[in-house]
Formats: sequence, structure tokens, C-alpha cells
Amino acid sequence: MYILPAIDILGGKAVRLAKGDYAQVTVYNDDPVEQAKRFEDAGAQWLHMVDLDGAKSGKADNIAVVERILANTGLKVEVGGGLRGMEVLARMADAGAQRMVLGTALVRDPEFAYAAIEEYGDMLAAGIDAKDGEVAVTGWTEGSGLDAFGFAQRMAALGYRHLVFTDIARDGMQTGIDERAYVRMAEAFGHPVIASGGVAGIDDIRRLAAVGDSIEGVIAGRAIYEGSLDLEEAIAAC
Repeated sequence: MYILPAIDILGGKAVRLAKGDYAQVTVYNDDPVEQAKRFEDAGAQWLHMVDLDGAKSGKADNIAVVERILANTGLKVEVGGGLRGMEVLARMADAGAQRMVLGTALVRDPEFAYAAIEEYGDMLAAGIDAKDGEVAVTGWTEGSGLDAFGFAQRMAALGYRHLVFTDIARDGMQTGIDERAYVRMAEAFGHPVIASGGVAGIDDIRRLAAVGDSIEGVIAGRAIYEGSLDLEEAIAAC
């Protein structure tokens, strides 16, 4: 299990949303590259990045910011948001992204989902963002009508072996995690999952570690930025 400190990009800045609400934005750093360097200095090996503008537009609007972080740090970068075409995936891969997270495209474009996994295999992750068990799309602004656990089974059958599961109701709220949801998702997916949403402090990391067979990694954002989770301590716990 490893920790992935998170940088969400909106308007070129490092931000966090509350419950995925674009109207509830907190800016934590005007320079995402500088923020990434801070995480690296603390000992992080992975970085989770989301292009929030791209997640809504489908155009990977902040790809240049991602490229700058990849060029200026030695972090392994997992990136999502607006990755809805093979050309964008190729550019991310060429820039050095270790893993690319597909979300809306998996729901809206099954042919692309298949072509992408055929081309990039283990470099891809299925991103399932759920609220009340329903998969959300388009930057969490729309429901899909799909059951999250059933959809995870479909992605596994397609060949996906990494999955980022976000509990939208808890994301950015520091309310604590529900480890049972991630265990259930891992059972449906057939592989360990990357947990995202609600991490409030070191106790949440330890609770996930207790079910570590189901957890590949854990994403933390607001808790790190606001000091309720010490990144170095979290890395050691993982």
C-alpha cells in the first residue's frame, strides 16, 4: 500500500473541491509544480493529479501543467481528467505519466475503453467515482445510472487491473473513510483498489492498512494541505 498525495488542477492552480462541487473550491497553491516538489521533498513517490477543467470539458485543458510537473520532479504521476481520446493518452504517456485514469470515457465510449486498454494495458486505471452507489461522470456533475460495483466487474472483464474508487460524498470533507466500501469494491473488481475520498488523518491510513489486501494505494488531499495528516507519517504507515 502506498500513499498518493493529490493535486487537483483548476485554472492552472492546485485546489480541492468539497464533495466534487465546483462551487466549493479551495486554492492551496498557485503553482502546482512547486506543490509537487513539496510532496517529493516529504518522501512521496507517487502523485495523483486530476485536471478538473478537463474533467468537465473533455479536452485535458491543463495538460501543460501535468507535463511541467513530470519534467521537474521524479514523482510517479497518476493523472486523470479529460482523458477521452487516444491522442491525449499518447501525449501523457510521452510526457512520462506512469498511470492514466479513465473515467467518463469508460461510460460514454466503450470502444475507446477497449482500444485504450489494448494499447496501454497496465498504464491505465479505471476511475469510478460514485455517490450513493451510482457512477458519476463529467467531473461528477452528472449521474450515469450505472451501479458502481457492477461497472467495476465490467472493467475487470475488459482487462483493467487498476481502479481508483472515489466516495464523492466524503471527498474533500475530511469526514473519515469507510473502509468497508473499498473492501466491497475490491471484491467486485477482483483486484486491490486505490482508495480516494474522506481521509482525515493517520487513523484512516491505519484502518485501510488493516484491510491492506484490498488496498493498492490511498489518495489524500485536503487532510495533507490543512495539516491533519502528516505526509511523512502517512508514508511510514503505508
